Amino acid sequence: MNVSDVMRRSFATIKPEASLLDAARSLLETNQRGLPVIDDEGSLVGIISESDFLHRVELDIAAPPGNWLEEILGIEEDTPARRRMRARLVREAMSPDPVFVDDETTLDEVVTLMDARHVAQLPVVCGATVVGIVGHLELLRAVARALGSTAQNGSATAADR
Repeated sequence: MNVSDVMRRSFATIKPEASLLDAARSLLETNQRGLPVIDDEGSLVGIISESDFLHRVELDIAAPPGNWLEEILGIEEDTPARRRMRARLVREAMSPDPVFVDDETTLDEVVTLMDARHVAQLPVVCGATVVGIVGHLELLRAVARALGSTAQNGSATAADR
């Protein structure tokens, strides 16, 4: 079975210039784990996911530790992690160059990639265009369908005996 057999074909995307508030609202409204970030040419340039919102100043979460000199002098280094904590636009907080799969990728390859990269959702591309999203929920639906057809075939076979 290929990813194109199970992927979500209706999904939201967002532009890099969009606000983080718009991204958060879109994630909440669509129940997606992440939003593909698409540039003006329609190319996938990043992904903004639920986890990109976890280390935020608004939550009073401590900044990642800097070096020992920073702690002694009481100054903050300007690190990428700290910039992301204060980001206001999608392009400042997104994960650039996201991992994605082709629409002909097998489900075995999808699960292997998700496990290796510790992600719950992947954009699906055909050529340079994002055509779908596959995540744990879509894989669970595929398992449920397979179990349902197995149960129906098993009960039909038992009734024939």
